[in-house]
Amino acid sequence: MTKNPSPRRSPRQARRSAAEDSWADLADLALIISRELQYRGYIDAQAVGLTQSEGMVMRYLLQGDPAAPSQIATATGLQRTNLSATLRGLEQKGLIQRQANQIDGRGVTVSPTEHGRSNYALVRHEWATAVSEAAGHDDTHLDAALTLLTTVTDGLTNTRPQSQSRHPPA
Repeated sequence: MTKNPSPRRSPRQARRSAAEDSWADLADLALIISRELQYRGYIDAQAVGLTQSEGMVMRYLLQGDPAAPSQIATATGLQRTNLSATLRGLEQKGLIQRQANQIDGRGVTVSPTEHGRSNYALVRHEWATAVSEAAGHDDTHLDAALTLLTTVTDGLTNTRPQSQSRHPPA
């Protein structure tokens, strides 16, 4: 029985550092964790499931004051047409409300409803439970992981390209 030979590495691949492989592994794991959380759904029947875009919008809205759709689009990186559909979905689920802009009365601002706030707290509780159980309740490196992931999130958000990639992930 012969072993499979290791795949030939191109010169470019040979130049990859161990750190680059580790960063790629981190990105892979973040995507897998996100997908696993979304796949499992929620235990509590009152929890309202959200799409990835809906979750991004709710996270943004829960951080501050009511926001105009253009602000939400910029902050989340969503195209205006996609944002419109996302806002309609959140509104139909009773998680957000639109109101006339109090400053000029012409525009619209969007804010979370009380149901939206309580739903987000509920799903965060379920995420915390699932992730903690998956880690065997070992929080030894939790603070370091949160610090690193926050830094990566902020860095990616702050350097977001102005236009979406022509090759978004499947």
